[in-house]
Amino acid sequence: MTATATTAPTRTAAAPRRGKRAPRLRGAVQPVAAILVALLVLGVPFWLVVATAAKTQAEALDPNLEAPGEWRLFENFAAVFADGRMMSAFFGSLLVMVPAVVGVLVLGSMAAWILGRRGGRLSAAIYALAISGIVLPPAVVTIVLLLRQLGLAGTALGMIGVYMGMYLSTVIFFVTGFVRTIPPELEEAARVDGAGPVRVFGLIILPLLRPVLATATILICLYIWNDVFYALFVIGGRIDTLPLNLYQVASAGLYLQNWHLIFAYIILMSLPLLITFVVAQRRIISGITSGAVK
Repeated sequence: MTATATTAPTRTAAAPRRGKRAPRLRGAVQPVAAILVALLVLGVPFWLVVATAAKTQAEALDPNLEAPGEWRLFENFAAVFADGRMMSAFFGSLLVMVPAVVGVLVLGSMAAWILGRRGGRLSAAIYALAISGIVLPPAVVTIVLLLRQLGLAGTALGMIGVYMGMYLSTVIFFVTGFVRTIPPELEEAARVDGAGPVRVFGLIILPLLRPVLATATILICLYIWNDVFYALFVIGGRIDTLPLNLYQVASAGLYLQNWHLIFAYIILMSLPLLITFVVAQRRIISGITSGAVK
């Protein structure tokens, strides 16, 4: 009787300790598993692109995950620059992207400021209509016909207008919620000092929108920089952009069955956005988190 009485408490005391270790073990394993899955999902395509871009033409005929026998990455980069008309396409992409991004950010943030400060059913209906472009895809045939009627088909101005119309909803959606978190007293103090609406927006509101505008800028730049579908129908053949140039030369000429040059082109085309993201990642993350928390 004495033996059983002494052993029973020790077993019951050990049970809670094991129960505490199990959640701790799960808490340590889950982040490691998530990181491994992310590395697998992102690392395998990244390695495929880099490895193929560093191979010779014979090795790259059948793209796979094998390492190149001889690394020729920079030689393939040089071939792309020399024979791929990449620099003209780069400036063509900038010609279309920069005005479109600046215009959509300015107009979208101004519209979001008004919608964020106004209440009522009418403002709610206008806001719903303004962000409907996120889920409603634009009709390509209608866009092309309208641009032809306006005389803007095949021009950079027409392509800029298309991009601004497509991504204005994204900026309004991002910025409106952020504007509602800004205290109205800041604007009232500026109006008391004699500032007009344009000055209030430029001096008070716009500096406070930098984090969320940085996030919207990266997203819109990513969409425009990699767009080939709408650019093919609107300005195809008249203005070279990087995706259009890659599409054209990959179908015939220099890059025909030359997968090593195609993947080298993809890496070079992605570098500007990658560098921009690395430089501005703090602003981007702060814009996402601040919008989510507020």
